[in-house]
Amino acid sequence: MRGTAASEEPLSLIPSRVFFCNSGAEANEAAIKLARKWGNRNLDGAFEIITTAGSFHGRTLATVTAGGQPKYSEPFKPLPEGFAHVPYNDLDAIKAATSERTVAVMLEPVMGEIGVIPAAPGYLAGVRAWCDAQNLLLILDEVQTGLGRTGRWFAHQHHGITPDVMTLAKGLGGGVPIGACLAAPRADVFEPGDHGSTFGGNPLACAAALAVLSVIERDGLVGHAAEMGDALHEAMLDLGAKDVRGLGLMQAFEFGEPRAKAFQQSCLEAGLIVNAVDEHSIRLVPPLIIGNAEIDRAHSTMKKAAS
Repeated sequence: MRGTAASEEPLSLIPSRVFFCNSGAEANEAAIKLARKWGNRNLDGAFEIITTAGSFHGRTLATVTAGGQPKYSEPFKPLPEGFAHVPYNDLDAIKAATSERTVAVMLEPVMGEIGVIPAAPGYLAGVRAWCDAQNLLLILDEVQTGLGRTGRWFAHQHHGITPDVMTLAKGLGGGVPIGACLAAPRADVFEPGDHGSTFGGNPLACAAALAVLSVIERDGLVGHAAEMGDALHEAMLDLGAKDVRGLGLMQAFEFGEPRAKAFQQSCLEAGLIVNAVDEHSIRLVPPLIIGNAEIDRAHSTMKKAAS
């Protein structure tokens, strides 16, 4: 049974102006440019953005540098300057990395690409407080986590905070390319001519996004994702994994031995799509409309593959 929209937060939580583009990488590029202009205007030219090791923010030159995975950035050196990488879920590391060059902290509320690592309790609230105290922008990349995926409209709502800048894409268009960079009034410094995109905000993509938002709200899919996420999490507990983690319909588990690739292949041969992000970790990010019957079938398939 799906959740009801009446029990969920409204979609619009803070006043924001939006730049529309075509992808998550473009949305994060816009956020990076926005932060640099904000630093020029408010922090004597500060431009460095603190991000985290293991993060993923896109595949353009700036966003692949912002992402903390050398396997994606090393082939493209020299890389742009202006990014400092610290461990995820380590507020003290962010504090230590902050300097007069720092303009923003850019985080994923759940690290998705390396195997679903949720923010620890108190981490995002601590980062929000630190950014406020140091007059920095907080940028949250919700490209993977936004639009109901974690059981709230946006993953940061689990932590009771709001960002200065938020980026969206992926689920926003239901398969049609669209991305968005939202800036709260404090961070809204773009002026005409500062940024642009040939196809950003085109009628087809925007109509698709409006339809997606309408269906998510109409069918209560945010609450449904929370309910099904709990069921999926429970189904993964007897697969012999040493760690089961996730938020809503963004779940993962980790084997003690390097068997994830073989497990993925067994599942694929049985008709179940799972994602081995490395030799140990399996990521599951099913459709928001998944039901108990599909979860039961997936559990049966995974149980056989794990045995």
